Amino acid sequence: MLKVNLAGYNIDSAVVEKMKKEGWDGKNNISPETISAAYARISRDPRPVDELRADAREEVDKARKSNENIVFKMGHHSVAEHAYLNFDILGLSRFAVESLEEARLCAYTEKSQRYITLRGDYVTPDEFTKEEKKIFMAAVAVQVEAYKTLFPVLHEYQRSKNSGMLQTKTGQNVVEGWAKEDARYVLPLATECQLGFSCNARNLEHIIRKLKYSPFEEVRTLAKTLYDRAVAVVPSLIILSDPDAFRKQFGAEVSDGLLRDGKVRVEKAVKKAGVKTSGPGKIFNAVRLVDCTENPEIKIIAAMMHTSTGNMYADCIKSAVKLGTKGRKAFFVEIFKGLNAHDSLYREFETVNFVYEIIMSSSAFGQMKRHRMMSMTKQDYDIRLGYTIPPAIIETKQVDIYKRAMDAGESAYKKISKIHPEAAVYVLTNAHRRRVLVNANLREVYHIARLRMDGHAQWDIRDISGGMIAETKKAAPVAAALACGKDVFSETYSKFMKG
Repeated sequence: MLKVNLAGYNIDSAVVEKMKKEGWDGKNNISPETISAAYARISRDPRPVDELRADAREEVDKARKSNENIVFKMGHHSVAEHAYLNFDILGLSRFAVESLEEARLCAYTEKSQRYITLRGDYVTPDEFTKEEKKIFMAAVAVQVEAYKTLFPVLHEYQRSKNSGMLQTKTGQNVVEGWAKEDARYVLPLATECQLGFSCNARNLEHIIRKLKYSPFEEVRTLAKTLYDRAVAVVPSLIILSDPDAFRKQFGAEVSDGLLRDGKVRVEKAVKKAGVKTSGPGKIFNAVRLVDCTENPEIKIIAAMMHTSTGNMYADCIKSAVKLGTKGRKAFFVEIFKGLNAHDSLYREFETVNFVYEIIMSSSAFGQMKRHRMMSMTKQDYDIRLGYTIPPAIIETKQVDIYKRAMDAGESAYKKISKIHPEAAVYVLTNAHRRRVLVNANLREVYHIARLRMDGHAQWDIRDISGGMIAETKKAAPVAAALACGKDVFSETYSKFMKG
């Protein structure tokens, strides 16, 4: 008979501390490690899992020892995924958040620069000398002042342009948000923010190991702080994050070679290959499709045939080819029947990939990186790529103020980068650009289109996602025909199904 137990759930740490102080059960048995230790025994212990959990709760030290043996001696790291932690992170710069959010299988909710009026709080990098701090702070002062000047102008502009939306509180907030999201482009990457961060212990261990080798002091401090907070509750599951502790416990060395030296090794390999740095090359505002799966529509159909028949994939390819252009269109019409704007595409759409090269602002990058299941690699921010100007800035004739903020950032960047070429990036703005390589399967491309091409999406990311879809449809016009924003899905679907 089916039996489902709620084994545990996240609760506020203040409640946990209160329970400890009150001597709950007379012992310190409140740890997510007991869940992972109990689940680790499932494969070898015939007792019911709720009994295994009870045993683990009774002896936390024994559970921790079990975790260490199973995870690090036997190599079953997946059991660490059953321990889940939540962190409040405050006072981190907008730039440092990028490093943390590179980890894909985690949850993040960040202070929005779109919904919250910013006060000009920022993080000053510890790397800077006294003189560099003066240069940095002078530039940031110009940028913050520009934000304060631009916001009311942009707000009034949006109010006059969208007066029909001002009848409701929701409409007023949306209009105000449009003004804030454009004003924020002048703010530095050093802008202070906060976020809620949640992940399992296995991912946390990797995150800490990676962040502690960052070239940025702020990010390394974040790594140490995360470790200090986590080691108090899950010491047995993040021990790889501390090579000294691991050596003492297991008598073996932790090799962080790629995490520590990977970037240097890549640069050395590139240099040995004789590749010369040629600069940013052609600066373009559109998205470019630089590679994709050959014959993507044939491959998708073949994958679906493979799922629904007992045939070999090679035979499915032959069958998909034989369908011809009309037959393949009919195939997609059939499988798209009943699709709505909130449905995910079939998993077989993941068998074809598209690679895009995009030049995007930091603001757009902050939104694009939320699509973490795709692969995204990035170059550093590069002032030679210019910066993005919101259309509303031009329409309200605020370009001079806007450019003063950009010029202040770039001037400070050039001065500081002579000594600290990496940390100088903190003074650049949300408008400054970087070149990004995005590799996404078609199922993920559809997801991007649904969210980022929708009328409610921010204009910068909407332009980029629109460019991605336009390029995709050149390679897969039928398979990608329904990739669009949710707001126009019904119309797009109707046209497609009618042929």
